[in-house]
Amino acid sequence: MYVERIGDSGPRVLLVHGGIVPGWQTWEAQRVLAGEYRLVVPHRPGYPPNPAGMGVDFDSQAQAIAELIQPGTHVVGHSYGGVISLLATALIPDRVRSLTVIEPPAFGLVRGDPPVEEFIGRLEAIFADRALSAREFFLRFAATVGATPRLPDVLPPETEASIDASRVEPLPWEAQVPLDALAAADLPTLVFSGGHNAAFDAVCDLISERLSAERTVITGRAHSVQRTGEPFNARLRAFLASTSAAA
Repeated sequence: MYVERIGDSGPRVLLVHGGIVPGWQTWEAQRVLAGEYRLVVPHRPGYPPNPAGMGVDFDSQAQAIAELIQPGTHVVGHSYGGVISLLATALIPDRVRSLTVIEPPAFGLVRGDPPVEEFIGRLEAIFADRALSAREFFLRFAATVGATPRLPDVLPPETEASIDASRVEPLPWEAQVPLDALAAADLPTLVFSGGHNAAFDAVCDLISERLSAERTVITGRAHSVQRTGEPFNARLRAFLASTSAAA
């Protein structure tokens, strides 16, 4: 699995990207943290420059991320990467210093909630439409979830490959997230949302309640909360500092 690293001092922070947008494209606004932390940014299995289709199931993804978690690592996951971070942390909770998730689409935890069911239906229709080009899929998906990445007019091959990788992953609400095991681990946990979508709010509220997590809402970039830059970074810094002080 392709992994980028910057920063050579301070606590280790693993930044796990979500769907479509891999690596530093997701975490560009967090590069400034490299002066304080050792940042580890994987490209999840199946995303370029990794081989296409590599390890796209939940177990393989979680195991691949778990292998990057050294003792004392702070794990931070956005969107689909938040779901994978929850699964990976449950595998080796003793190595995780803290867990932060940003709008994980673990909608399986809140099935039956009307806004959740409506939102799942909209997303399923997009993923089921195989006639969509990569660009059309990206635009419909981003508009639906409230993502705010930049898309060039002509898709570079690596961008199209990333979109293709996202389209073949299991739907994130199919993941069996072991909240009981995570709650028993009693890890410091922070849950971010963007205050824009009732389905994401429902998931974030439930995870916060079940894991006794800190809960933060930062508006302005919808699903891409980390792209707010300093508002997100300041809150994350404070949380990581508090967990280090409690160690």
